[in-house]
Amino acid sequence: MSAETTTTEKPTYVLARAEVRAVDRVSPNFVRVTFGGADLDELGTPGSVFDARIKLIFPPASGILPPLDRDTSDWWGSYLAVPEAERGSMRTYSIRDLRVDPSTGTEVDVDFVLHLAPGLTGPASLWASAAAPGQEIFLIGPRRGITGGGTEYTPGDAPSVVLVGDETAAPAIARILEDAPRDLRGCAFIEVPSEADILTIDAPAGVEVQWLPRGDDQLHGLRVIPAVLAHLGDADAADEIAVKDLDGEDLLWETPAYSGLGEEIAASDAPADRYFWIAGESGVVTTLRRHLVKDLGIDRGQVAFMGYWRRGVAMRG
Repeated sequence: MSAETTTTEKPTYVLARAEVRAVDRVSPNFVRVTFGGADLDELGTPGSVFDARIKLIFPPASGILPPLDRDTSDWWGSYLAVPEAERGSMRTYSIRDLRVDPSTGTEVDVDFVLHLAPGLTGPASLWASAAAPGQEIFLIGPRRGITGGGTEYTPGDAPSVVLVGDETAAPAIARILEDAPRDLRGCAFIEVPSEADILTIDAPAGVEVQWLPRGDDQLHGLRVIPAVLAHLGDADAADEIAVKDLDGEDLLWETPAYSGLGEEIAASDAPADRYFWIAGESGVVTTLRRHLVKDLGIDRGQVAFMGYWRRGVAMRG
């Protein structure tokens, strides 16, 4: 290559203008929205999505999407450059399904939890509750062929997994299990508002999926925390559990490769025989972290703890 020759590498992300293709109310508290459009053709890699995170930008009150520079390598800067009243709302979600079909192109399913009770409804739930074919949003996600883009599920060679989450983590757990090797062993604990929110997951035969309906008026964690601790043999703690509710808006985010708490991450030479992936309401995740790492002595290098949201706090981004 001559000194005069230059190349322009594509960003590791895709900033797509995505059109609603279909809306399916799959349960009382979940609505599945299917997005399509030519801009999605370079998004992700079907069959290896796992818990990859994507950003969704919803239109502001005017209904007009912000004028983002889609050729820039700094989509975040382009978003912030738009006046706040015009930029719309951005939220983080995971991909429930990603399909590539020669006749329809790339389609992405996103499962939205409908928090429609007074004081709990955010812009994403509100938009999803009224979504209709033909509407458009922006979707930002990993470019096809890029490994690790927004993905925290890294079990390595661990032959067994324990997956834990509430309804906000259910789509990611479902995608993880459906993308996992068919010989994977382990269990998944998924707490949802009601029995009617139990959905079908094509999990490996060796993974037991436990759905834990808590009742619409019950606090998050009251079913899933005791179930997980009892599974790990800590029955006494399961009987006396109380969800730790931390002050402030910081979300717990601790993985084998990153510590939001600033803890030193020590490399472990011993192969893990079991990998833990725990996500959902941050107080619930924090409570489980305390018991697993401090009380049960589980190596934090074997666990990804991710607070997706916090009870009583309107999250952004």
